[in-house]
Formats: sequence, structure tokens, C-alpha cells
Amino acid sequence: VQLQASGGGLVQAGDSLRLSCAASGRTFSTYGMGWFRQAPGKEREFVASISWSGGTTNYADSVKGRFTISGDNAKNTVSLQMNSLKPEDTAVYYCTARTGTIYNYWGQGTLVTVSS
Repeated sequence: VQLQASGGGLVQAGDSLRLSCAASGRTFSTYGMGWFRQAPGKEREFVASISWSGGTTNYADSVKGRFTISGDNAKNTVSLQMNSLKPEDTAVYYCTARTGTIYNYWGQGTLVTVSS
């Protein structure tokens, strides 16, 4: 499975941004997709996920109410709508997919920079 993310950029605090990710290859084997992020000097952390079975979504507490994940299993795409962005949301955002309980496929990352 190959993942291609896009949509990062430089925005101001309070602005919105939408990230998109398209999967290709053995996509029939994926159970769900998600987003992680890694800020400078910090470990990679979970942001949001969506399961293809039932469309269940999960969010990190830090983004609940501001970010919305959506996906299309048939098209093998996932998006992350990010509203009310904060400087602490600055990070490289990674699209990911799982074929089991572990996220085992990763995109190249897209940089989101939020200025204060």
C-alpha cells in the first residue's frame, strides 16, 4: 500500500486547513486509515482515525471538536479537516493505513505550520 498525502502549508492561528491522502496498491487489505503528527523535538502522536467497518472515528483529546476525519473506502482516500488551528498544531502530519490492529503503512508526511 502506498500513501500520498497533500494539503499542508503555512496558516495563521484560527485558520483552517484540509489534508488529503490517497492510497494505492493492495488497498483491499486495509481495515482503516488515520493521521499522526510529529512536532519538532517530539515523538510522533496519534491525531485521528477512521475504521472502514462501521465508519468509527477516533480523535486525540487535543484535536476533538476542531478536527474532523472523513474517508471513502471505495476510493481509498482519507481527509482531515482542521479548524481553529493553534500554533501547537504545527507538525509534520502523516497519513497511515492499517491492515490489522497496527498502522503498518505510512505516507511521506506533509508539513503544517501555524503561526501565532
